Amino acid sequence: MSEERLPRDARAEYADELPEYAERVLEVAELIPPGRVMTYGDVAEWLEEGGPRQVGRVMALYGGAVPWWRVTRADGTLLPGHELRALENYRAEGTPLKEASRASEGHLPRVDMKRARWDGGEHAQGHT
Repeated sequence: MSEERLPRDARAEYADELPEYAERVLEVAELIPPGRVMTYGDVAEWLEEGGPRQVGRVMALYGGAVPWWRVTRADGTLLPGHELRALENYRAEGTPLKEASRASEGHLPRVDMKRARWDGGEHAQGHT
């Protein structure tokens, strides 16, 4: 049903609903413990649906209400445009970081994926 066919007072309610896939992505983001991260691909694999691009799109559109910095790129680079906020959160949570080389653009660290990556193991029993 298109939004134009909805009653005027129902449009706002309809617009506030998250797509079911987006709800599931955001639930996974909330499960990630402080100081740990999952990649966009990890989240898709955990859900057994979609892929990194779909997870990234959900996080871009709806991720502001969850710990978005815990869902990251596979290479550990900080989210462009949000580097300083992410870095602040990583440092506050004790997320393992790799210091940037002098040659790297902006000299920003990356997430140390070997040490920070979370596989969901501690919470796997609750996963459905």
